[in-house]
Amino acid sequence: MSALALAPAPAFAPEPTTLDLPTLRFITCGSVDDGKSTLIGRLLYERRLIPDDLLATLRRDSLRHGTDGDNIDYALLVDGLEAEREQGITIDVAWRYFATQTRSFMVADTPGHEQYTRNMATGASQADCAVVLVDARKGILRQTRRHAAIVAMMGVRHVILAVNKIDLVDYDAGVFNAIAAEFAAFAERLGLEGVVALPVAARFGDNMSAKGNKLSWFEGPTLIEALENVSLTSAAATLPFRMWVQWVNRPDLNFRGLAGTVASGSVKVGDSVVMAPSGASARISRIHTADGDLARAVAGDAVSFVLDHEIDAARGDLIAQPESRPQVADQFAAHLIWMSADKLLPGRSYLMKIGSRLVPASVTAIRRRIDVDTLEPLAAATLDLNEMGVCNLSTSVPVSFDAYADNHGTGAFILIDRETNVTAAAGMIDFALRRATNVHRQALVINKAERAALKRQKPVILWFTGLSGSGKSTIANLVEARLHGLGAHTALLDGDNMRHGLNRNLGFTNADRVENIRRVGEVAKLMVEAGLIPLCSFISPFKADRDMVRALMEPEEFIEIYIETSLEACIARDTKGLYKRALAGEIKNFTGIDQPYEAPEAAELVLATEGASAEVLADRVVEALMTRGVLIRG
Repeated sequence: MSALALAPAPAFAPEPTTLDLPTLRFITCGSVDDGKSTLIGRLLYERRLIPDDLLATLRRDSLRHGTDGDNIDYALLVDGLEAEREQGITIDVAWRYFATQTRSFMVADTPGHEQYTRNMATGASQADCAVVLVDARKGILRQTRRHAAIVAMMGVRHVILAVNKIDLVDYDAGVFNAIAAEFAAFAERLGLEGVVALPVAARFGDNMSAKGNKLSWFEGPTLIEALENVSLTSAAATLPFRMWVQWVNRPDLNFRGLAGTVASGSVKVGDSVVMAPSGASARISRIHTADGDLARAVAGDAVSFVLDHEIDAARGDLIAQPESRPQVADQFAAHLIWMSADKLLPGRSYLMKIGSRLVPASVTAIRRRIDVDTLEPLAAATLDLNEMGVCNLSTSVPVSFDAYADNHGTGAFILIDRETNVTAAAGMIDFALRRATNVHRQALVINKAERAALKRQKPVILWFTGLSGSGKSTIANLVEARLHGLGAHTALLDGDNMRHGLNRNLGFTNADRVENIRRVGEVAKLMVEAGLIPLCSFISPFKADRDMVRALMEPEEFIEIYIETSLEACIARDTKGLYKRALAGEIKNFTGIDQPYEAPEAAELVLATEGASAEVLADRVVEALMTRGVLIRG
């Protein structure tokens, strides 16, 4: 046999050709270099799913990129990205297909590197089963525990522990038993039940589809047998009916359908349904699909519901059964897996995507961080990349959901960074903190417009931002004096003054800075509701937080005024001696020195202070307000 010849594949019955077999989705996960890609590649080979031309390419690539000497490197069948082949790691998540006589399979090889934990979590969210690999030489590692914890958090119901590379410990049963026992104890604490443990040597095919002579001591199943025995009872089919409205389909005046994919349960023509959160109800008169009408729709069906009468419905609404409605709340507790290199900052506004609904949301409190080694709860002010925690969240409007433990399809969400549009976190809702349906806004007799009319002005926030020493407070004071002289009703909120009162319990960490601006934004909003013109003078270094305040207001009620002054000029002024102390290391987290300042990209006003007096710049602000009609005269 030549150096790159493949060992004969085990003899199997011809593979089924039907596509009607039940399908199991599973992932392989675990730490780096535990052999996940090799295991899948070997499975594909043993299922005879590698065409001859691909085998020839595999032989060539094994010589160039292989990690198994002159032998065929099965991992290259799965590692499709050039970067993966060159580095010998898995980066992306790719689903592969194979089948046995009784079942078809979709398998995803998920990355083991810590920096790609988000990719692993993505795969787990779609899986029925997880094969957790462990290198027999290394045993249970931190990343093994992290992946197992994510599998448990994601609600994956079936777990197979594959102790791989058993050949490298001379097929030692004692090594396998010790690893299996350690993982079983950890899995029990995670709430994972019925974990199946088995030894494998993926490179040689031992205990993959056939046991092999060297593992005769093992009385359990092969990997294929374990996968074939995983229960495929669909949990979604037995749950109450739910469907997110993806689109209100109205091609003409004679058809109005609420389109989406059934997330759980089933519904038939004539059944009553309700829209959440509105509570509007109707009966289904028609279930339309691209292939014709249906009498019943079940989980997984893509349909359009035609109702017996029109009700208010929009993208993001959740259709449910009247007798089994989802929860509706704007505050809830949830488990989070943080996926961003930028730390979680409580109070910062993110976008929450739950189903087809997209709403602003923020983490109001981190209740605990979860140590992936011990599973012990730890106090935390923030979450870093790949950390997991239990948090309280608040949304700008009520959302409909079920607890993730009850329904994965309506209890999972992601948080999106509003600036970069990247996924910042994956979340699983635990329970509502307060039912929004039980708390209603009080109707007021006098509204904002009437209060402002009495003062003959249009209420607006003037938000002065810039480095310390740029001249924010000086200019804001001058602007307020000029507005007062014109009869305007104002209030000046200064950063230093606020930290002596409302915000005196806050420091200068990123998380505290976010909370500082959040509180000020809410106060300024109340002042605008009262018809006032609040002037807010704050460094407010983060663009996301200034945008958060802007989002609280109606259009044209927030005017960002950037006091543009170079860092060198601010250091030269140093009126309070703060830069000198910061440069000497006496003050930590000082903006411009060891904390960044994100300058506005599209401020309504930019005031360059170098070369212009504060009086002239204040006049410019007042002139701009007069142009905008903020002050009503005549």
